[in-house]
Amino acid sequence: MQVIVTDKAPAAIGPYSQAVKAGGLLFCSGQIALDPVSGEMLQGTVEEETRQVMENLRGVLEAADTGFERVVKTTIYLTDMADFPAVNQVYANFFDELKPARATVGVAALPRGAKVEVEAVALLP
Repeated sequence: MQVIVTDKAPAAIGPYSQAVKAGGLLFCSGQIALDPVSGEMLQGTVEEETRQVMENLRGVLEAADTGFERVVKTTIYLTDMADFPAVNQVYANFFDELKPARATVGVAALPRGAKVEVEAVALLP
């Protein structure tokens, strides 16, 4: 097992790792729309939050020498399922024709007042 740490994504805000390599897979912790430099929560639309979330996830994937093209599973957490179409539109821009398996879950709340959180599992090279 190997822990992944990068400054291209926000530092963990609790007792967890940004990602862990294990058995040929990368398990990425959920990302919210924190700015990786300031650590501050993005205050914007759900589309802007989703874009920041996906860029944070990109930073974690790249730190492990992998990318969105190797993501096999994601889970999206939304505080408002009415945001589903807007989140889908932004999310889709990060994947080519091969889309990962996915679950989307409505939740009562997310850390730091986030509207969206995304976690991922990816193949390692």
